[in-house]
Amino acid sequence: MSRQAGTTDQVWPAPAKINLFLHVTGRRADGFHDLQTLFQLLDWGDELRFTINDDGRISRHCNITSFPENDDLCVRAAKLLQRRCGVNAGVHIDLAKRIPTGAGLGGGSSDAATTLLVLNHLWSCDQTTEQLASLGLELGSDVPLFVHGHSALAEGRGEQLHPADLGRRYYVLVFPKFAVSTAEVFSHPELTRDTRPVDLPVAALAAGGNDCEAVARKLHPDLATLMTDLRSWGLPRMSGTGSTVFLEFTDKKAANSAASELKCRYNVRAVEGVDRSPLLGLLSN
Repeated sequence: MSRQAGTTDQVWPAPAKINLFLHVTGRRADGFHDLQTLFQLLDWGDELRFTINDDGRISRHCNITSFPENDDLCVRAAKLLQRRCGVNAGVHIDLAKRIPTGAGLGGGSSDAATTLLVLNHLWSCDQTTEQLASLGLELGSDVPLFVHGHSALAEGRGEQLHPADLGRRYYVLVFPKFAVSTAEVFSHPELTRDTRPVDLPVAALAAGGNDCEAVARKLHPDLATLMTDLRSWGLPRMSGTGSTVFLEFTDKKAANSAASELKCRYNVRAVEGVDRSPLLGLLSN
């Protein structure tokens, strides 16, 4: 496979996501759960740079020193694509990590998707979006969302995607000081696993509940306290399996104002929901 030079200075985004609702509709024979969720992509997330090399080595530098390289999904994604496509070149990845781990925002999955999409281009792998999404599913259930790069209603493990045009939406993200284990939530005996699926048109318009929230609150009582406190600013909702909680606002000014009020008490960020990942525009140039 050929490679392309001049990769060091280009910054490639890996946007975060929130779940506007998350229903667990069943348990599968393969150990995974059937889900129905509405993913909203955000205009904020991690950033990656890629430097191609000729010796086949794959390495990574991260601004968070406690984040082990071998556990990083972007490293696993690079090795998977290299192996499947018979690539002789390697890559060094510089990862600027802004999305907290264990936050329910899809940070690792988005990093993996950006890695697959960008290296498919830089290594001239010629994989289709569907092929990359299939590879991504081997790494995590949320990776196909970020590969396709569009807010979407998702079913199955999360890989059955129906693009959703949600329009401009504004949120304040509140980051607790603790992480929530996705595996612990989905293995908990009290997790509701029989929520009735909603019709697709309804799901694209209305926000439902999060079946994982009750378990996350039980595992982390501080989460329940936080969500009670945030009711003074609106209706707090948890993203994914947590721990991030978000508030939705009608306009950017209201979101910024709430974030300004909350920042003296919590780690917060005002963000905008986007229908299309900013990464897609860069790849098309």
